[in-house]
This record gives sequence, C-alpha cells and structure tokens, in this order.
Amino acid sequence: MSRQIALLRGINVGGHNSFPKARQLELAESLGLKEVSVLLQTGNIVFADPGTPPEETARMLHDRIAADLGLTVPVVVRTRDELAAAVAANPFPAAVPEPKSLHVTFLSAVPADTSRLDALHQAAFAPDQYRLIGRELYLWCPGGIGRSKLAETVGRVRLGVTATARNWNTVTKLLALADA
Repeated sequence: MSRQIALLRGINVGGHNSFPKARQLELAESLGLKEVSVLLQTGNIVFADPGTPPEETARMLHDRIAADLGLTVPVVVRTRDELAAAVAANPFPAAVPEPKSLHVTFLSAVPADTSRLDALHQAAFAPDQYRLIGRELYLWCPGGIGRSKLAETVGRVRLGVTATARNWNTVTKLLALADA
C-alpha cells in the first residue's frame, strides 16, 4: 500500500505550539486516515495514502489543526515515492555517516524566485554547503547546524513557499516507517 508523510512545521519546539504525539495520531485518525504512525513529537505523521493529492492532504491537516487546536501550523506532505526520491537525490553523500549534520528542507512547491538564495556566496560559509534540488533544499553543516552561519542565513531567505526541515536521521526513519 502506498503512503503519504505529513511534515508539520514548528510544533512542540521550545514549548511552543503544543501538539502531543498522541493528539497528532488522534487527529489524523479522526480525518479518516488509516495505518497512522507518528514519529517523534515534532510533527512527522505517516499514513496510508488517502487517495488525495499531497497538497490536498496538507490543506486538510492544516485546516483541522487550526479548527481543533487553534494553531496555524504549516504542513508539507510527500508521498513515499517522493520521499524516497529526495533521499536518493542527496547531493552530499559524504554527510550520511554524520546524519545530524545533514538537513533537508521540504518545500511545498518549487520556488518561483530563487534569486535571494542564488545570491549567497557559498564559499564564504565553507565548509557548510547547500543545494536546492526541485522541492528540497539540502543543507550540510559538518561542524553542526547550531553553529552554522550558512544555516542561519539560509533560514532567513524567504522563498515564497511553505518550508519545514528535518535532519537526515529523521528523513531516513520516515522512509523506513513508510516502507514498513
């Protein structure tokens, strides 16, 4: 059976937007989603493909979270195959042994204007690097994301689309869960 993966942005981070794992599961099931699993507390929901396009599933989850919890939570949804393609497209295979140094920002759409991102002089941030491939922005920070000036700078670039990031550990665990 095919799967979809919902990635919620900004919940249960630093005590903000409280949305416990059990409540995430309950909400997804109340929408009629089947075979629901929640990974971690930070908004990673895997479920049987409901037969709707990912964008529609994202809207449905967003609207229900707003109605039930009063939270405005951006949601990005990928199919299992889209997530697998994002894993396969990783432009930084050298980062895989240190998965916390590699992050993927999932975008709701291909950005129409990447000029602000393109204007960054990556050499100034070495050894940190980024690469935009379709609807995924990969960020490799060998010294750690928390100390990275590139991560901070890229995080401020507005691309005009919904975005939410996950570290490589989480990305690969989500794919494994979607394959289970």
